[in-house]
Order: sequence, then structure tokens, then C-alpha cells
Amino acid sequence: MYLFPTGILCLLPAFLTAVLGAYTDPHCQGKQVIVHLFEWKWSDIANECERYLGKKGFCGVQVSPPNEHVVVTQPMRPWWERYQPVSYKLHSRGGTEAEFKDMVTRCKNVGVRVYVDSVVNHMAGLGRQGSGSGGTSFNSDNFDFPGVPFRREHFNSRDKCPSHDGNINNYGDPNNVRNCFLVGLTDLDQSQEYVRTKIAEFYNHCIDVGVAGFRIDAAKHMWPGDIKAIQDKTKDLPEGGRPFFYHEVIDQNDGAIKVGEYTPLGYVTEFRYCQKIAEGIRNFGMLHGVYDPGWGMTDSAHAFVFVDNHDNQRGHGGGGNLITHKHPRDYKMAVAFTLAYNYGFTRVMSSYYFQSSDQGPPHNGDYSAKDVTINADGSCGNGWVCEHRWNPIGNMVAFRNAVAGTGVDNWRNENEEVSFSRGQKGFFAMAKSGHMDRTLHTGLPAGEYCELVSDCKKKITVDGSGNAHIVIDNSAEPVIAFIVGGPTGSTGSFGGGSSGSGSQSVTSAPATPVPSVGPAPEGWARTVIMIERQTMPGQDLFIRGGIDHNHRQGCTTQASTSACAIPIKTLHLGTGSHYAQYNAWSTGDHYLDWYGMETGQHSYHGHSPSGTPAVWTTNVEGAAGYTPLNTYGQHYWLIDVQMDCSRTENGWFELKALVNGQWEGNIGGQTCGTPPYSSQNHWAKCGFKNVFHFNSGRCQISDLS
Repeated sequence: MYLFPTGILCLLPAFLTAVLGAYTDPHCQGKQVIVHLFEWKWSDIANECERYLGKKGFCGVQVSPPNEHVVVTQPMRPWWERYQPVSYKLHSRGGTEAEFKDMVTRCKNVGVRVYVDSVVNHMAGLGRQGSGSGGTSFNSDNFDFPGVPFRREHFNSRDKCPSHDGNINNYGDPNNVRNCFLVGLTDLDQSQEYVRTKIAEFYNHCIDVGVAGFRIDAAKHMWPGDIKAIQDKTKDLPEGGRPFFYHEVIDQNDGAIKVGEYTPLGYVTEFRYCQKIAEGIRNFGMLHGVYDPGWGMTDSAHAFVFVDNHDNQRGHGGGGNLITHKHPRDYKMAVAFTLAYNYGFTRVMSSYYFQSSDQGPPHNGDYSAKDVTINADGSCGNGWVCEHRWNPIGNMVAFRNAVAGTGVDNWRNENEEVSFSRGQKGFFAMAKSGHMDRTLHTGLPAGEYCELVSDCKKKITVDGSGNAHIVIDNSAEPVIAFIVGGPTGSTGSFGGGSSGSGSQSVTSAPATPVPSVGPAPEGWARTVIMIERQTMPGQDLFIRGGIDHNHRQGCTTQASTSACAIPIKTLHLGTGSHYAQYNAWSTGDHYLDWYGMETGQHSYHGHSPSGTPAVWTTNVEGAAGYTPLNTYGQHYWLIDVQMDCSRTENGWFELKALVNGQWEGNIGGQTCGTPPYSSQNHWAKCGFKNVFHFNSGRCQISDLS
């Protein structure tokens, strides 16, 4: 780790941070898992956000393409009709624009963001004409799509395509891959300013509705420079920050197109992981190599990973020899391991049962999608698989959230058993036989822990040496996992953290007693927050906070109108390069809130803030970043503000830190004070000096004197 020998706040270059983090923040309060509710109707997705996804701590949901598409009726309506656009009108098999807006709002209200699967490489295939799902006429053979409108001149011309028939047939030639027609689909020319603008208008309309980001389908077949130009035309989200982007690039070392070409644009799908995890589940000895940089796999900071997706579970789009829901036991182990491991940003699949690769979703007599019904045991009916509700998947979301930012420690892989800890936050074990009986070092604090996969039916005791007796005796679901701060059953919305089922049952080792402090002032008061987090060049720390949306009425997603936001006046701390970023980002920052960049808050050299900024400090006198407030050491990030204590909860408020867009995990076992209600965030007190440690409940609250 880099140790800032002179305390200089990483002004190395600001544009580097902007490039690395511009499109990689999913804007979901640090949560770590997306679910793809493939072919679900908007009304069913809204219901699932409210009854399950929000409570389990899911970051968001990827929805099937929401824009108008072809309607294919012979012999039945296939799933892929939604990947042949007719216009960018929000009227699809999933529902109307009004239903789409209602879904996005209802999901966002419970802390679940919506990501659109966007099809902008092409329009509908040759040979199709008539009316789309929203009633708009079109004729693909004439390249006529009046709903946009696109005409012949907006598509790649034949002279740009080096193939003999105008279709893609040579994956070793980038011009063939990107300028020819993909399986006869009319290929848009994104080098044209008009085409870029129309695509960006579609994205911006979705952002206005409340969408947080986009999967770009067939990104491999678009030039990266064209995608960048389109992304540059997209607006910031209303709450601040750039939209989240992840790009479908099927790179299995079998062609000219490489994932690295797209990493400056956001996350990139890592299809090789699907093969690696399948090999690892079949032979546990290979699990140590699920991330293989020697094979050209995307670095973890840009890898978008999954066990399967809607394409390859059907044998195409990089498919074959993978694990899917059709082999439930192996699939549960594969996804559980993926959520426990520290590679990439994760998406889990939620499917429907199918016999043929073209088969559309479960449908009624008119081919409209059937409702997703929920059985008494929590499983789904009407032909929907709902893998995301299986315990080793749904309950592992809390694990992934809790251990964010930690490494893999105490790795053990022998006798078809694998186990490891994630820092000092969580422990995971899995046995291929379905049985394990061993005493293992967990690296966790002493206490009794709730086992996540069993819905807390099991309890695991960690002794003072960090060891625990690990027993697996479930052949169908041979996985155990537990975390510091365990699930609480809270709703997981703003300020609520992640959640699972069951009740918290972690007893940490006794903390050193902390002297109590007096009551908070009634009005405005100077408030200091310090968070210890060792960082590297190019990293910056912000905080977000306030009051939990579930605890107070009148909360919105805009700081200026939210009862959960707390007014602040940031104190400019000094002059010179060390404080330049902090002072710039502090300008226009009027609230401590959960929502990110405020309207009017300043950027610095094109890098937008993602909350209330902190400045790096040290206790070394004479060094840049020295402050007498820091009596502890290096890497204590400081926020010094005047705060309106009347807007707190009896003087208390919650907060969490972000480093380059990545949130710290859930906080359990806070060691100072008596906050007014339980939370998985840090608790601080208005009018005092509050000192915290990243991903830890250890803290100190003292008078400002």
C-alpha cells in the first residue's frame, strides 16, 4: 500500500480517477449484487422489489429491453423479439411507459435501482415489417424506422463491410465484427452524430424516469470510440454522478475484439468466468484459478461476472458446458462461491423454465407474459424459476454486501472442500460431498454468529483465537456463510444497509469502555468526522449519511427536500494543493445526505464528487495534511462542518464512507454511545468529534476541545 510520505492528497492526476470511476458506480448505496429478472413484466418487478429484493439488500435489477420491438407470432413469440428494436418508445412486452415509470419509482423507493438492457447496435432484422409492440410501423428491408426516425443513411453501408454477404463471418477482423450485420440485424452507424444523439436521447429519457444505468447489448459489435461519444452525451443522474454502464463483450480468446478495449467505458462482461466457475465446481481444486489474468480476463475493478446469462444458458452467446438452473445443486454452489469470492461486480440470473432455445416466457393464451406467483415456501410458480430466491443465492447477498472491499484470507482448498474468510468481516465454506466437519481459522472476532444460508437455523461460535467448528451436513445446499454484524431483517433502503432473514446473533468481544459525552447542542454546532482508511494514489473518500428513510417520514431522494438530509456548512480547511480538491468539492455541498452530488455542488477538473468530501490527514507535524485534530496516525480522512443538530435524531446521525465509488460494508457492534435505533451504518453525534475505522464498528466520540 502507498503510504503518502509527505501527506500529499493524491492530486496525481485527477483525470485518472475520473476515468477509472466515471461509469462504475451503480448508485445503490454500496450494495454489491444485481439480479436479472429476465422477461418479467414491470408490475411483477415492482412487486418483487418491495416484497423481496429491497429486504435482501439487492443493489438493483436488470430488466429486459424496455423499448418498442418487433412482434414475432410464428410459431410462437420468442424471447429474442425484444432484441430487435423498432423505436425507442418505452412500450414493450414488459409493459407501457406508465408501468415502467411506476416500477422504477417503486423499486428506487426501497433502495433497488433499475438497469436497462439497451439494444443500440442495431434495429430489427431484415425481412421484418409491420407494427411494433407499441403500434409503430416499420420496414426493415427499406431501413425505415419512423418511430425514431432512422432511414437508410443511418445504417452502415455495404462498402464499409468486408464480408462477401454483408454479415459478420470473420471474428478475426474488427471491421467485419463492427461494420457488418450481426445475423441479418440492420446495423446502425454510430459514427454519425445524428445516430449518437438519438441513442443518447433514449438513455437520457430513461435517466429522467429514474433508471440508474445500462447494459449495452452487443457492445463488441460497436466501436469503443462511438460508445464513448454516446456515453458522453448522457446526462448525470438527478441525484448526481454518471450513469452506470456495463458492456456485453464476449471475449473468450477467440477473436480480434478484447475486453480491455472497453474497460475505460465502465464494467465489461467476463464470459470466461462462466467457464472457470463451471470447471471449479466440477473439480474444486480449480477454484483457486477462477480469476486467471494470464488468460486475458478482465481486472476485478472492471469485471462484470455471472455464472450464466440469458444467452449462454441457451447454448449460444458464449454458451456450452456451463452450469445453469437445470442442475440446481451445482448451480447453488457456483453462485454462492461467486458471491463469496472477491472477483468483479456480480449479477445473478432469474430464469423461467424452457425446453427450446427460442421459447419465450411463460405466457397466457394471448402470449402476454404470465404473472410471477409466489408459493407458500417462497418459491415461484407459473413456470418461473426464480433462482435468486434460492437460499444459497438470495441469502448470500448479505454476505457480499458485508465483505465489500476486503480480500480473501485463510484460504483452504483440499479434499473437495473450500473455505476462506473475507478480511475480518465474513467466512465461507463449501463441501462438494455435502459434508464437512473441521475446526478452521475464520479470522473473525470471537462471538456467536448466525449462519446465513440456513436462515439462521444454525449458529456458529468463534473462539478467542478466531477458530470455529465448521459442520456442513446438507447435501442439497452444501454451503455455510456468516458475517460480522449478521442480518437484521431490516428493509435495506436508504441508510438501512443490507439484510437477510432471521435475527442478528453476533456477540463481539468486549470493547474498551468509552467515556460518555453530554447531549448534543440544540442548534448549529461544529461537528468533526474522521474515518481511518489507508488509500492509494488516485483514491478519494466521501461520506453520505443522515437519517434512515425507514425511520423518518418526509424523506425524498433530493437533499434539499428530504427530511432525512442534515444541513451542513463546510469549513474550508486550508490553502494549497493538499486542500484544492476538498475545497472545490465542498462548494455547493449544503447537506449530509444519502444521494450523492448535490445540485450546484462543484466538480474538480471534471471529477464530480459522490457525497460530502473528506481530506486526507496525518498526525505528523509539518507534513502536508497535518491537523491537531488528528492525534492517531496517517490515513485519517477528515470532515469539519457546522451542522444543524436540530435535524438529527436526538443528536445522532448515520453515515457511511465511499472510496472511489465503493461503499464500506455493513457496520456491526459499534463500540461508542447509545444510538436511538439499530443500524448497519456508523453512528455519529452532532457537536462532537467522531472517529471511525473503515468497515469496523470501533469508534470514539469526544468533546471538541
